[in-house]
Amino acid sequence: MTMRKSFFGALALVLLGPALLLSLGSSPATALPSPNLSGPGSSPTPTNYWLAAPSGSVIAMGNAPALGSTAPMALNKPIVGITPTLSGQGYWLVASDGGIFTYGDAPFFGSTGSVKLNQPIVGMASTPDGAGYWLVAADGGIFTFGDATFYGSTGSVRLNQPIIGMAPTADGKGYWLFASDGGVFTFGDAKFFGSTGAIRLNQPIVSVASTPDGAGYWEVAADGGIFSYGDASFYGSMGGAPSPEPTERIATSPSGHGYWIIDQNGTANAFGDASGTPPTLGLMFLPATPGDAAVLFAFQQLGKPYIWGGNGPLGYDCSGLALASWQHAAAVTFARVADDQFHTAGTAVALSSLVAGDLVFWGTSQTDWTTVYHTAIYVGGGRIVEATGDHVQLNSLGQWGAGDLMPGGRRP
Repeated sequence: MTMRKSFFGALALVLLGPALLLSLGSSPATALPSPNLSGPGSSPTPTNYWLAAPSGSVIAMGNAPALGSTAPMALNKPIVGITPTLSGQGYWLVASDGGIFTYGDAPFFGSTGSVKLNQPIVGMASTPDGAGYWLVAADGGIFTFGDATFYGSTGSVRLNQPIIGMAPTADGKGYWLFASDGGVFTFGDAKFFGSTGAIRLNQPIVSVASTPDGAGYWEVAADGGIFSYGDASFYGSMGGAPSPEPTERIATSPSGHGYWIIDQNGTANAFGDASGTPPTLGLMFLPATPGDAAVLFAFQQLGKPYIWGGNGPLGYDCSGLALASWQHAAAVTFARVADDQFHTAGTAVALSSLVAGDLVFWGTSQTDWTTVYHTAIYVGGGRIVEATGDHVQLNSLGQWGAGDLMPGGRRP
């Protein structure tokens, strides 16, 4: 493919209108043809997942199907969880008031949307056959729907820290409740194997997973630290070198002899015998960092037209989208055009260390910043948001190969 870079003098032409701002700098980026995606990109481990925001918007990543969201609706309460179906062809969204929204092959069995709760809903779990689900509140209150059975709760117990989630046993005849301090509460046929309730943690517990035989479990903290109990073995953690993105999930390998530690932006790191692609995941994407906020702004621009020199809100070119996302979401500003962004925006970052919001670039010479012709915003899991072709779109970082990809990115 042939790329042509246009040069203008130092004089900038600025067109101002009530809805559209255009500014043509010294070297605006060229619109690239829409790519033909061939793979999941260059994340540590390829992943297929949905990213959900509190607004209810859902972004399908990798090979996860686009099934819909609550974004057009006026929600009573924010979305707090997304749970995929067993087939990976659907998901439930749950709001903090227990409102349930179903997509794809996810059936509706009921909700607490009209119930006055003592504490907000913090998560949900599907039964092993997918014919029901549990909702769990921050006080450990449990609400059952479909074939989900009630085995007990901590609703009347005074907790040191709030409940953050639950994990059903393999047969669905019990469940564990987990608190943010790692406290573990067992019900039905779920057995107690230990907890971090008496340990001073660097970061709170955010997710749990049981071993395939139910004779152990792992807890994972927000910094990627791993705590193992029962027959759950320790295979490694991110605790010694945590990502700037908070850890959100641990997913076990089919054998139970490994796991993936997954950040909220979909970046997955494999340990033990975990290899290939993890199960299709649902992740809540929150503005934990300025880069996250920039990505969420960029998501809101998806589908808008590519306009050469466009700064929004009606349309963007590649560098205009990058700048607008950081300016509007994080009050961070930098150069307007792609080559200057690569040369001066924020600090340099290795491609192996990219996090949400970092800028990535393409140029005809990897040693000459003046040849940069395109920029995009890194999301995670090897995915990017970019203005290219005829609209703003989600794509793979490795879509054109490594030939023109510049050897490093920038963190504004």
